[in-house]
Amino acid sequence: MQRPIPLTRDVVFIGGGHAHALVLRRWGMKPLAGVRLTVIDPNPTAPYSGMLPGYIAGHYRQADLEIDLVKLCRFAGARLVVARVVGIDRDARRVQVEGRPDIFYDIASIDIGITSDLPSLPGFAEHAVGAKPLGDYTRRWRGFLDDVAAGRVAPEIAVIGGGVAGVELVLAMHHALKTRGAQPQVTVIEARRALPDLGDKTRRALLRRLEKAGIGLIEGVGVVEVCADRVLLSDGAEVASAFTLGVAGARPQEWLRDTGLDLHEGFVKVGPTLHTLTDTRIFAAGDIAHLTHAPRPKAGVYAVREAPFLYDNILAALTGGKPRKYRPQKDYLKLISLGGREALADKFTMRGEGAGLWRLKDRIDRKFMRKFHELPEMKAPALPPAVADGVREMVEGHPPLCGGCGAKVAAGPLRESLAGLKVLERDDIKPLPGDDAAAVKCGDGFQVISTDHLRAFTADHWQMARIAANHALGDIWAMGARPQSALASITLPEMRPTMQRATLDEIMAAATEVFSAAGAAIIGGHTMLGAELVIGFTVTGLCKRPITLAGARAGDALVLTGPIGSGVVLAAEMRGQADGRDVVSAWREMGRDKGPAAALLTQAHAMTDVTGFGLAGHLMGMLGASKLAARLDLAMIPLMQGAEALAAAGVRSSLYQGNRASLALDLPESPRSDLLYDPQTAGGLLAAVDGRQAGGVVEKLRAEGYSAAIIGWLEEGAPSIRLAD
Repeated sequence: MQRPIPLTRDVVFIGGGHAHALVLRRWGMKPLAGVRLTVIDPNPTAPYSGMLPGYIAGHYRQADLEIDLVKLCRFAGARLVVARVVGIDRDARRVQVEGRPDIFYDIASIDIGITSDLPSLPGFAEHAVGAKPLGDYTRRWRGFLDDVAAGRVAPEIAVIGGGVAGVELVLAMHHALKTRGAQPQVTVIEARRALPDLGDKTRRALLRRLEKAGIGLIEGVGVVEVCADRVLLSDGAEVASAFTLGVAGARPQEWLRDTGLDLHEGFVKVGPTLHTLTDTRIFAAGDIAHLTHAPRPKAGVYAVREAPFLYDNILAALTGGKPRKYRPQKDYLKLISLGGREALADKFTMRGEGAGLWRLKDRIDRKFMRKFHELPEMKAPALPPAVADGVREMVEGHPPLCGGCGAKVAAGPLRESLAGLKVLERDDIKPLPGDDAAAVKCGDGFQVISTDHLRAFTADHWQMARIAANHALGDIWAMGARPQSALASITLPEMRPTMQRATLDEIMAAATEVFSAAGAAIIGGHTMLGAELVIGFTVTGLCKRPITLAGARAGDALVLTGPIGSGVVLAAEMRGQADGRDVVSAWREMGRDKGPAAALLTQAHAMTDVTGFGLAGHLMGMLGASKLAARLDLAMIPLMQGAEALAAAGVRSSLYQGNRASLALDLPESPRSDLLYDPQTAGGLLAAVDGRQAGGVVEKLRAEGYSAAIIGWLEEGAPSIRLAD
């Protein structure tokens, strides 16, 4: 058997900018064995700024200009950490991340873009938004359009900054409002001279466009304050504005000042090889980099051209090779959007404007985004010529084995294996066949004990550890017990000792945080090296009387504390079919603390947590133990973001078929009903609650932030599930 290649180097990308995105794409096609690549970005998607004016004007969907970092990192075999970087400890070689442990690096690269916020301008933070980062701007803009359409605000806009970006966006916003039937009042405010970086002919052409559209331009006057409905100017004048946008210049993120890196006006100084001048272990690219050997304005074209050099030079740093030198072009073709489907061209002596140039710009932009929207399909390694009977049937044409609870042994084989098992009976162990945890007599109460292990479905081991810890605690909470202790069991992929230490630091920090919040102590555990990351915990809890599966009563309401659908979302993510936002939403839902929910369900007659056997499987366990039937209201069952659409597209977890076959329920087929069999990881609690109290319990659960609902009722009858009419 071939030994897996051990990991020996950590490369960390800070930011998901254009240069990093292109390097990730190339890395997916040609990775360097032995490297663990990590990407840290506060968002699951990275917007392409070249298409922003077209999106604001209404020519593109949001998805058209977004690079899905979840899909891209899966393609590249990289770990995505959705968090904000706040510093770099260069002595310890650790990236400091908000809300979680530092991340170790051998080589780091910075491509975090810039911001156009104006934090020192009074009222800006409360009443305005910067054009960069794009996420806040696009969200606020959509809300503004809705408010204008509903008549809640006037279509009045002020743009602070009269450069090319400001003029592009003001034309786009004006066009969007006009096409929606509004009569916009739009003003551009520039403290100096508008459009200073363009040639005279191009500048005059853009100024004519502003004048033709009726957009006001104020030059040579600064802004002194932003109010909710106006902007106050330095000459005493006021500009009415219900939506104020800052595009007044590029500003780097402030944490860079404390890194000790050599900076130019806050931007990281790099040489021809894109190494920082201060530290050869750190690279920088894109807008955040200042090219000391050839200074250039901030423009996405340079980030794109830098990407091949960044890829080659990172590989050279990891393998002892010779780096390449990047020499940027002196000028580039500027295609400036004019609001409608027209554009203006500017390069040296080349000038022009019109619909044809818009089509050219659109073609260039879409071609760039296709690199990320249509990632190349990398073929799996071929099977050997000779394999045992049945191998090809199990491998070819079947999706890869899911992680998390999707990797569980199906209920049928498990039940058959356990059926003939003869175990020692003890007076101090309460037999609870099929329940979530075993109950051991302890004084005048019980200690409940359970164990759970998960194959990793995300390369972010901190996130995976949080989910695994909450997943293990689910069995304790489902029994109505207070968490007491935990033993960790961790299998790491083979890696060098320094990386082992850094990885365990992150895993145990996450686990300690979760168990400490639950009131449980980590008292030991076991670690080993293996083929892949597996994280598990054996947990104990204490209670006076366990809440079992067998106590449900006819007339009880079925209360579910959280959404289902994690199995289908994770399965789709493995295949590159899930939207990154849906995946990150699922990670966060799985990592949610269920302790407060359990505290509100202490009077439940029966309870379980919804995990690998799906909502239907775990409900049938309760029905069988309590000898009751259930009536479910499909419409009331909360679903994870994106789950129903993925189920409708035919995506299924690898455990789905086994779950369905083991129950043989007579339910109509639909995407929503199919999700009843979807294996859940760290799923919500399912409780049988007195029907007279259930409404109040759900209200309290929702007040705590859970998407809880009454999803059905229990009634007399043989154990079965039917759907409400």
